[in-house]
Amino acid sequence: MKFEITYTIKQIVEIIGSPARVLGSLETSVSGINEIHMVEPGDITFVDHPKYYQKALESKATTIIINKETDCPEGKTLIITDDPFRDYNKIVLFFRKFNPSNQQISSTAIIGKNTLIMPGCFIGNHVKIGENCIIHPNVTIYDHSIIGNNVSIHANCVIGADAYYFKKRLEKWDKMYSCGRVIIEDNVELGALCSIDRGVSGDTIIGEGTKFDNQVQVGHDTQIGKHCLIGSQSAIAGVTVIEDECLIWAKVAINKDLVIKKGTVVLATSALDKDTEGNGKVYFGIPAEDARKKWRELAALRQLPDFMKEVRKKLKE
Repeated sequence: MKFEITYTIKQIVEIIGSPARVLGSLETSVSGINEIHMVEPGDITFVDHPKYYQKALESKATTIIINKETDCPEGKTLIITDDPFRDYNKIVLFFRKFNPSNQQISSTAIIGKNTLIMPGCFIGNHVKIGENCIIHPNVTIYDHSIIGNNVSIHANCVIGADAYYFKKRLEKWDKMYSCGRVIIEDNVELGALCSIDRGVSGDTIIGEGTKFDNQVQVGHDTQIGKHCLIGSQSAIAGVTVIEDECLIWAKVAINKDLVIKKGTVVLATSALDKDTEGNGKVYFGIPAEDARKKWRELAALRQLPDFMKEVRKKLKE
């Protein structure tokens, strides 16, 4: 998320309000907040696990909230606190606090020419919807979502719900608050009962011309390319990249942090746990593999009972 204006580290520390030690200049400018995998120069990020210390310190982030005493990399500022997760959340809630609405369509929403909003819809604060769209009954579009032109969203979809992201504490799960958005580009169609979560700190993006069947779930910060087809009841975990012109058929499960290369085809009821090769390659199974290989394995398994029967017969002879 980018801030509307830049802030200094001194101001950020005041927002945090927790005991903190700063390594670097208090006048360093900060223009946004983001997770490690999405940071840009000017961003703040946080790290609280040894596995990711080096990745954070070497990232593009200008400022890092960290719970370890370490040397400050050149050109960066460190904010050392006892709980970076907590303090990151404080910054998120300062810049993107929950803003209740008492209207079905917020007065701050911008809705384009010839767009139809059907009865029962909720359009949140600062939502932008383009021209010639149809938003069918009982659709909920959360704050800050952006919808392009010629988009059709069928009944009971939820656009922009919070990311499913929690940190394990000793006795509970701590929620990581979301400050990202959902961006739906032009000529997209979403079937009924689809759910698209907003980014934790970046954007969840549905590319131009992509079409969803009913009941598709898309996790936070996922980026789906142009002209993809996503079948009914497919579940796509967070921080996944699906490149252009992929065909994902019904009831497919896709694990987090994967890259589904351009032109990949995933057959129904499959589950992907690795990046794909793209270029029209077809995947099937759990875990999904090259479909032809998987079919040969299944054919071999069907022959196994008869094979074992012959083995037992020969052993008795």
